[in-house]
Amino acid sequence: MSVITISRGSYSRGKEVAEGVAEKLGYQCISRDILLEASEEFNLPEIKLIRALRDAPSVLSRFMHGKERYLGYIRSALLQHVESDNVVYHGLAGHYFLRNIPHVLKIRIIADMNDRVKEEMRREKISEEAARTILEKDDEERRKWGIQVYGADTWDSRLYDMVLHIKALTVSDAIDMIMDTVQKPIFQTTPESRKMVHNLALAAKVQAKLVKMAPTVQVSAVDGTVTVNHATGGLPVEKDILAEIKNIAEKVDGVKTVVLNLIEAPSDCHHINPFYNIGCQ
Repeated sequence: MSVITISRGSYSRGKEVAEGVAEKLGYQCISRDILLEASEEFNLPEIKLIRALRDAPSVLSRFMHGKERYLGYIRSALLQHVESDNVVYHGLAGHYFLRNIPHVLKIRIIADMNDRVKEEMRREKISEEAARTILEKDDEERRKWGIQVYGADTWDSRLYDMVLHIKALTVSDAIDMIMDTVQKPIFQTTPESRKMVHNLALAAKVQAKLVKMAPTVQVSAVDGTVTVNHATGGLPVEKDILAEIKNIAEKVDGVKTVVLNLIEAPSDCHHINPFYNIGCQ
């Protein structure tokens, strides 16, 4: 049992690969489902969630702490699926959100640009020049997103366990190679890795509940004990705000105890990443 993430560009045939692998393994195959679930659970327009994953951070900056809020919702929804194991996820950002989990096989699917352009032309009925421009812009927006949010380039092969180029390799070849790789012991779920996912999922769930009122809090969880680190920026924090943070966290299913810590972060710290404890940049 394991989890597979497939990162892909437009018209790279990554969706076909993901669906083929899921069918052969009998795994759940998810992508846009995550957006719909997060949108429904947190009563948010789906378009804002799409922008959180697809558009450059400059677009997200139009919303107050938009990046932190919407990434929090998506990560929570994805981790809840991953808890059940046996999942192929081919949406954006899976390799970021699940990068520290041992039994996750991270795949990048790429394709020849000329083949992608032909497919864009066929589907949209546009010229070769227009199709190429659209695809190049889309690729660049995705790269900007990864670099701005996590300091990592989506095209960096070091983010993945395997990069497959669909050209000489067919979709069937890619499916067979992934099937062979995912059977290896390193990608099998263990009690320890399952526990890790459970703790991450609980922390993400609490994070998502808190992110609207306290977008820079950092949340971790161990066996039902949730620790919430709230950066003060050197300023006093009202007691009723702290009480509300604790109250919200305590009501999340699976939480046994809440530990609330105040961290006096430097006042010039403009961004604290709540997902990977990156801190000031």
